[in-house]
Amino acid sequence: MKQRATILLAVAAAAVALAGCEETAKQQVKAHPPASTPAPAPAFVRETLPLPQRPVLFSSIQRDERPAIDVLVADVQANFDAGQDDYKAGNFERARVDFDRAIDRILQSGFPAGADPRLSALVDQIGEASQNYDLAAEQNTAEEEPEAESTPAPIDELADLTLPPGDPRLSAKAEKELIAVPHDIPLKVNDSVLQYLSFFTTARGRMIAEHGLDRAGRYSEMIRRVLREEGVPQDLIYLAQAESAFLPQAVSRAGARGIWQFMPFRGQQYDLERTYYVDERSDPEKSTRAAAHHMRDLYHMFGDWYLVMAAYNSGPMNVVKAIERTGYADFWELQKRNALPKQTRNYVPIILALTLVAKDPALYGVQVAPEKPSVVDVVQAGHAIDLRLVADATGADLDDLHVLNPILLRSVTPNDPGFALNLPAGTAKQFEENLRQVPVEKWTSWRLHTVEPGETLAAVARRYHVTLAALESANHLPAHAAVPAGMWINVPTAPPAVRLVRYRVQRGDTLAGIADRFDVTVAQLKRWNGIQGNSVARGSRLKIYAGGGSTASARPKTKSAQNAGASVENVSTGEEAKSSAVQHHVKPGETLYSIARAYRTTVSAIKQSNPFLADRQLEAGDILTIRR
Repeated sequence: MKQRATILLAVAAAAVALAGCEETAKQQVKAHPPASTPAPAPAFVRETLPLPQRPVLFSSIQRDERPAIDVLVADVQANFDAGQDDYKAGNFERARVDFDRAIDRILQSGFPAGADPRLSALVDQIGEASQNYDLAAEQNTAEEEPEAESTPAPIDELADLTLPPGDPRLSAKAEKELIAVPHDIPLKVNDSVLQYLSFFTTARGRMIAEHGLDRAGRYSEMIRRVLREEGVPQDLIYLAQAESAFLPQAVSRAGARGIWQFMPFRGQQYDLERTYYVDERSDPEKSTRAAAHHMRDLYHMFGDWYLVMAAYNSGPMNVVKAIERTGYADFWELQKRNALPKQTRNYVPIILALTLVAKDPALYGVQVAPEKPSVVDVVQAGHAIDLRLVADATGADLDDLHVLNPILLRSVTPNDPGFALNLPAGTAKQFEENLRQVPVEKWTSWRLHTVEPGETLAAVARRYHVTLAALESANHLPAHAAVPAGMWINVPTAPPAVRLVRYRVQRGDTLAGIADRFDVTVAQLKRWNGIQGNSVARGSRLKIYAGGGSTASARPKTKSAQNAGASVENVSTGEEAKSSAVQHHVKPGETLYSIARAYRTTVSAIKQSNPFLADRQLEAGDILTIRR
């Protein structure tokens, strides 16, 4: 039924507050009483931001007859487009220059990034694109420590489909199902829903539905419990089915992540922490609770679950603007009038079709074998630890550990004493016992190995690409010692390299939040980037030396949840770990080169073993760790 929009001022104000990155300009609505005859669409009055006293610093803009903000937006868009073209052509360095030029254009113009919604959106697009392009560029020049492997989000494929008309024979079946099955969100079968119902009876569609419904078994009990506790409909679980097919590592083309496909800024809004090491958008329970809160907030805005779904997909301000343009607060009217993005127009029918399939799979030829929830032991190691060492100590497969800990972006846990590490059920005791022989400070750089029958220390050394003397020293063994089968030995692999992270400052970032994310100090951020004050402009590019443990401490983490925008490169490569380490007290007049020659090592190896050298020069009185 067509429903004329009577949107109150409070709803519009709430929409702006909730919109986050979708819209920064405030909007107000004049309320219109309901009428039996069509009334004009509610008029939105846009409150403009004050212009800067010095609007522009570029004569080219001052001479242009267009408004200065329009020229600025056009120039920034042109630089951004040029960066995309350069990237496609493989000119990564030129692409980076284009992106930097676009941001510099804004910073030097005198306009705040929030002065215009188009400008604000461009800044966000540049930040998101810079991450992908910088990473691609660095892959050509440096060996990286990649993030954990991700999976394409199913919603990208589903929502972009152009489908033929649905099978009308399914319509009668679906209508009967609506009467027979319980549901707590409105369900209907129209042409749009029927198209997707028909798709889910094809070979490709059945496979997508079956994989998602099978995997739902791992999380359905938890998700339904959280939805119930948060007071939202249970059938919203099928929104997760459409978004990710219940894959915690699913990542969309736009950068949304997790079962509920949170964008970075939306995750930040709902306290999903995002650091160099972890991303809570991939935490099944935490993200489910955040999604429930978000959908409940959207329902308070729109009072309609179809509009809630649309707003969840494209952002509440897109829906508010669509209502403003058409005068209809009804999803199907907005869909018919093409007032929403294509993906959003398909989004609600996808969820309704999947809900119908999930409630009676056999009716649509879908066979479901639900997976069981993972049973785990939860431990708090108290210090950062490499997952490869965890696999050695427990006998678990490394890939299984990543599946059990989808929150981890790296192969190393954060140096947070409260971090909860999931292990295969029944392995916690074995983990604790075997880990006792590895020094805590070596948990990110050593391995454990069980000697096999007939295996010698020399063979182990070759297997792990370390020296025999290094193995003997790490295990306090005499030279040429024989080791019995079954003996656990320490393997001193190379220490982690310090990595230079190029980070683009995003909306809502603070120096303290950025420092917390990368486990460095605010003072270091300021020193590395020549920052004098206590703030940094959005869009600025920072260099951060991360991953070397130079500031690793047991300090608690804050809920920083910053946006993406970092690219990673090796700063030092180092050499294989030597047989032993000595401490050298730097004397006046000594240099890294002279010390390296004295110990028959290299400057890069010394820097790798002493991460504090990444942000300052060598000084007399320093104590260096020298691996020989």
